[in-house]
Amino acid sequence: MDVKEKDKLPKINNKNVWYVGLLSFFGGISQDIFSPILPIYLTTVLGFDKTVVGIAEGIVTASSYFFNIVAGFLSDKFKKQKPIIFLGYFLSMIGRVLLVFFTSIGAVIGLRLLDGTGKGIKEPPKDVLVAGSSGKAVRGKSFGIATMLDTLGSVAGPLILFFLLWIFSRHSGIPPEAGKNSNTLYHDILFFSAVPLIITLLLIFKLREIPKKERIGTSDIPISAARSRLPTTFYIFIAIVIVFTLGNSSDAFLILRAKNLGVTLLEIPLVIALFNLIYALAAVPFGSLSDKIGRVPTLIIGWFAYALVYLGFAFATHAILIWFLYAFYGIYYAISQGVSKALLSDIVSPDHRGRAFGIYGMAVGITTLPASFLAGFLWDKFGPQVPFYFGATMAIIAVIGLSIFSKKISKA
Repeated sequence: MDVKEKDKLPKINNKNVWYVGLLSFFGGISQDIFSPILPIYLTTVLGFDKTVVGIAEGIVTASSYFFNIVAGFLSDKFKKQKPIIFLGYFLSMIGRVLLVFFTSIGAVIGLRLLDGTGKGIKEPPKDVLVAGSSGKAVRGKSFGIATMLDTLGSVAGPLILFFLLWIFSRHSGIPPEAGKNSNTLYHDILFFSAVPLIITLLLIFKLREIPKKERIGTSDIPISAARSRLPTTFYIFIAIVIVFTLGNSSDAFLILRAKNLGVTLLEIPLVIALFNLIYALAAVPFGSLSDKIGRVPTLIIGWFAYALVYLGFAFATHAILIWFLYAFYGIYYAISQGVSKALLSDIVSPDHRGRAFGIYGMAVGITTLPASFLAGFLWDKFGPQVPFYFGATMAIIAVIGLSIFSKKISKA
């Protein structure tokens, strides 16, 4: 492809990028209607301890990332993304609704595994569609747009949850924290979380598969990189991400810490909504920033922000601080989620992006399970501050590693 032909390619296939974002928007509504109350449901209504919560949520994340590699392989092999995305959302819907009917530890963990599997299956093909629909010069912005819409769903979800909790407490006279007396509320919320996923399943038919000849980005990859399935720089980045993830346990522990400091169940959805609003508003600006100053420097900023947030959660003594910490946590998410994917898209050839996203996800997922188990163990044995000290420490170590290899990764 010569320069003139390259210039004729659209910088962003707007329809695909926006439709992927809308899928994530409704998926985010479903996720954040029930996820803020799930740890409290498991501990208050079902009576599980924190270690079980850590295992259950770690399995969700681990399974989601493990199945990334399966979906990534299938996406590259068959060059079809829509059927894989459909299956992923369908499995998540089933895994959430069936939580109403099962209360044993084994069943709950199994259903969380099903939900995580669905989450893992759908992510790589969505990322492949976004990467293939945008050139390198605006790839950070494209992932920022998809991330923004995803996160706006996670703003709407907690607000809907707040409304449901408020209606319940106002008309029943039973506070949401009232243990087994409020289990009907939790069940209704779990049922309601399926509605946005039904809309998402219908929206998938609006996506357009990208034929190989129309895929944007092939000319962005150097010839040496295009011939190599997965270059050395990819594995260097994966190794650093694993170090970071060892301290990045499930966000369920942030919710439990908020409750530990006196944030009420009715306030938690609002705190989550604030976090996601900041996340959504910052996603496109930071994605565009990575297009200008580079992916690695932007990612370093995000990981350093994560370390500061976790130190804040460790030192916090008043509930009011949780609001500020969650808002700042949105900055970390806005930077890390889209920019990491844009960096991977830059490093590997378009024909192997599905596999790269899958391996990246699996590596993170395998590390997340021990990270969440360790966080629960540290909380139960040494107190609620210790998991956050550990998370901040691992983030700083990862920042140092990323800084050392920044030139090598940036030149990939």
